[in-house]
Amino acid sequence: MHELSIVKDIFDTLTSHYETRVEDIQKIQVTAGLLSNVQPVLIQNAFDAFITENTHYRDMEMEVVVNDIIAYCEHCQKNFPVHFHRFVCGCGQPSSTIVQGNELYISKVIFKHD
Repeated sequence: MHELSIVKDIFDTLTSHYETRVEDIQKIQVTAGLLSNVQPVLIQNAFDAFITENTHYRDMEMEVVVNDIIAYCEHCQKNFPVHFHRFVCGCGQPSSTIVQGNELYISKVIFKHD
C-alpha cells in the first residue's frame, strides 16, 4: 500500500516546514489528481492508521480533494476535460499535454489557534 508511504512523506514535509508547530495543525487538505494513482479512501485509511500510532497527531484531520484530468489542445489552443482517459479534444485532435490531473500536494494547512 503506497498510500502509507505518501502519508509518511506528508508528515515529513509538514515537520520540515512547520517544525515545532506540527502538533498545532488541526486539518490538512491534500489535492490529488485522478492520474496520481492515489485512492482517497486508501489514503484516508493510511492517515487514520498513522495518527493512531502517533497519538500526538490524533486530533488532526485530513481532507482529500480530487482533481479531474485536464489536457491542452495544441490545435484549438484551449484546455479540455479528459473523460475515460480519452485524450482527444472536442475538435477531434489528440493531445498528450496534461495540464491537471497528475498532481499530489498539500494544498491547505489549518492550525488550531489561527
